[in-house]
Amino acid sequence: MKIFLDTVGCRLNQSEIEHMAARFRDEGHEVVASAAEADLMVINTCTVTAAADADSRKKIRQAARSGVNQIIATGCYATLQPERISQLPGVELVVANSRKEMLVEDALGTAFSQSKKILSRIPLPGQRKRTRAFIKVQDGCDNHCTFCITRIARGKSVSRTMKEVFADVEFALAGGVKEIVLTGVNLGAWGKDLSAFSSLGALMRELISRYSPPRLRLSSLEPWDVNNEMIDAMQLPGVCGHLHLPLQSGCDEILQKMGRRTDTQTYKETVGKIRKKIPEVAVTTDIMVGFPGETETHFQKSLEFVQRMAFTSGHVFRYSPRPGTPAAKLPDRIEAHVCKTRNRQMRELFTRLETNHQRKQLGQVLEVLWEKSEPSPAGWQLSGLSENFLRVAALADRNAYNEISGVRVESIKNKKLFGEVLE
Repeated sequence: MKIFLDTVGCRLNQSEIEHMAARFRDEGHEVVASAAEADLMVINTCTVTAAADADSRKKIRQAARSGVNQIIATGCYATLQPERISQLPGVELVVANSRKEMLVEDALGTAFSQSKKILSRIPLPGQRKRTRAFIKVQDGCDNHCTFCITRIARGKSVSRTMKEVFADVEFALAGGVKEIVLTGVNLGAWGKDLSAFSSLGALMRELISRYSPPRLRLSSLEPWDVNNEMIDAMQLPGVCGHLHLPLQSGCDEILQKMGRRTDTQTYKETVGKIRKKIPEVAVTTDIMVGFPGETETHFQKSLEFVQRMAFTSGHVFRYSPRPGTPAAKLPDRIEAHVCKTRNRQMRELFTRLETNHQRKQLGQVLEVLWEKSEPSPAGWQLSGLSENFLRVAALADRNAYNEISGVRVESIKNKKLFGEVLE
């Protein structure tokens, strides 16, 4: 049988469909690059925003139109809205997050087996093909951000054991992976439910000591989970100098309404501590605009704080009310046209910050992992990700896919760095 796996949303979803792909292959089935080729499609849905809901539904409808015989929906949107998603065309099975680990067995009607015939990672074909391996180390969340539905969809924080993480890392490295990305719903909570001696910093040290991966990167990390042990681990050989620390608002009044466990001063001190020990670190963030009760004064405070923090880039979201969350009951909703204007202004600020950061790279040599390599009349067109999370392109005389090269940055075009590959 031909299987197509797709996902909406976070890197954790990407990690999960790669696990599913290995299990389907282990059962003798083929993972294909598009829904049009498939007999069965699995879609790992997201519900972090209304747009994510819509994207999840859109992908299912597109797959049904392409002729997929059977569609299985799982993930956060499928968990919270099983009846609605089951009514979409082609959906024959809805699998909640709590049952996701058994999805392949449920789909095939087979018994679960710990044995793996496949001993190394094979990247997903098509648009979901990744040179980087997203390793799920933790699931769920014990925080209480008032806007977030993920905690409800994913449940309480649960850490995977070191043994389980090691097995996934070994599996990825055996497949030729050059970059390991640790991911979770609340990544910094890893180990807190295992023992008093378990922490994300300790896990990083063990991974570097045991496997010495060419690169180890952390995905999104809550600012209050950053501690000295983790900052020290960030300085180990191979650990990428990049941290994504969601802020959500640069205004303390709004942060309090959001239920965030930080304020602007504490956040600033945390980032300052990181930058003091790792001067070249790239810090990216998430910002939400239009949260209930956000006045123009609040928004201007947020803009000013983001400017002062000099982030290297960031994601901007408009607030999306999620039924079942405390924020959905708050008064003083912000009108759509105001949210749209604030969204544009915040994005423009991040564009300027990103451009400033890119200009600082001119003349510098960056280590780049090539994620795309395409032949052209002039040679091989390469595109990849630098250690400090910048998109870089170059021309080479050979196919360098999944290799790491030094690149001297020469110019900026269309928001991407271009440079010369150093031999």
